[in-house]
Amino acid sequence: MTEIKLYNTKTRAKEVFTPIDDANVRMYVCGPTVYDRAHIGNARPVVVFDTLFRLLRHVYGHYAVKYVRNFTDVDDKINAKAAATGRPIRDITDETIEWYHDDMDALGALRPTHEPRATEYIAQMIAMIEVLVEKGNAYVSEGHVLFDVNSYDAYGALSGRSLEDMRAGERVEIADYKRDPMDFVLWKPSTDDLPGWDSPWGYGRPGWHIECSAMSLDLLGDTFDIHGGGIDLQFPHHENEVAQSCCAYPDSGFAKVWMHNGFLQVEGEKMSKSLGNFFTVKDLLEQGIPGEVMRFVLLSAHYRQPIDWTAKKAAEAEATLRKWRALTDGIEPSANAASTVVEALADDLNTPKAIAAMHELAGKGDAAGLKASAALMGLLSDELGGWNDAVAVDDKVSGMIETLLDARISARQNKDFARSDALRDGLAAAGVVVKDTPKGAEWELGADFDAAKLEGLL
Repeated sequence: MTEIKLYNTKTRAKEVFTPIDDANVRMYVCGPTVYDRAHIGNARPVVVFDTLFRLLRHVYGHYAVKYVRNFTDVDDKINAKAAATGRPIRDITDETIEWYHDDMDALGALRPTHEPRATEYIAQMIAMIEVLVEKGNAYVSEGHVLFDVNSYDAYGALSGRSLEDMRAGERVEIADYKRDPMDFVLWKPSTDDLPGWDSPWGYGRPGWHIECSAMSLDLLGDTFDIHGGGIDLQFPHHENEVAQSCCAYPDSGFAKVWMHNGFLQVEGEKMSKSLGNFFTVKDLLEQGIPGEVMRFVLLSAHYRQPIDWTAKKAAEAEATLRKWRALTDGIEPSANAASTVVEALADDLNTPKAIAAMHELAGKGDAAGLKASAALMGLLSDELGGWNDAVAVDDKVSGMIETLLDARISARQNKDFARSDALRDGLAAAGVVVKDTPKGAEWELGADFDAAKLEGLL
């Protein structure tokens, strides 16, 4: 059996992965708060842990791995959107979950074994909070139930912080009903215009952190193998999960291995709407960037390292995938993925090394081995196919488009808005997707691109 090594955030070391039960390997990954479209940064943990899911199934068996990823469908951001739009909360969350599935399907991500919604586990959350109150790890104050961080000696161990440092350096809510500024909410009161449920502490709703502890307990047990998520969740979310779960069930181990993926930037800068570099997965799809290309870019850096999304990387990924799809077209995959690819993935999910091994397979003309190995990475599947039938960008086409965009800029500067609008409309009619950004116009070819229509604009 292939030996898998994973970096454990908890121990800060790469360790041999030994499941609690080889026939029931269990993984929990924190999912989205469902109030809006997923951006490309949200997609990174999905692709990372989907690849780990595929590797675990490859090693332990298709039905031996249970993967849980939740939906947070009770949250103040959702409440605010409902208030602003006048729409029922359930309509918003149902729609957003459907969008999320569509976008992650486009990236080739497999659906997890279970996708629990927080609102379906309120009873389990209340039960866990009751245990914490009974044990003295939580207290009731002004209609709130709060976890007492001083009741758990190991608080801060996962993130490597002391309570003193956290109090001094973190932005924490200062509230009269808290004994300590670091104490966090397990349950809070709701008004009639907000979602709420009856509880021993009155009508209210859960805090954010308790949901993952309650759902993982119900679906995976009090001790399971892997807990994953973005590095931004390490503190406070994951730290708080550890505290409440280990206090409620002190004989359990909660998650044995903790894994965190790094941040994503866009063209060297933090993604921000104010900078004009904020892209949802849907935005990129509509700009003509296939989901398979996005997946390739997201796998091109090691999951624990930051990654920079750039147009250049997307173009390079598209070129590589076009070559690989041409090589493997009509070819049956070999029975097994190449050992070099499996070994790379088994070494703490080293996807850059796995991609390098796939380049070697392509260079040798091993189309069958490449196709089988790509499947383990979630690439070159029929479900993600078809996009490569679109016209590739050659130098002539690129030059024509750049000439037309320059002409559009000149028309604007000369206040010839009729000409500027005609060029804009002509590019769109030819299937060129143009997006104006603070750094200038960016463009992609749509599936309906027609070069002949460009020539008439010159």
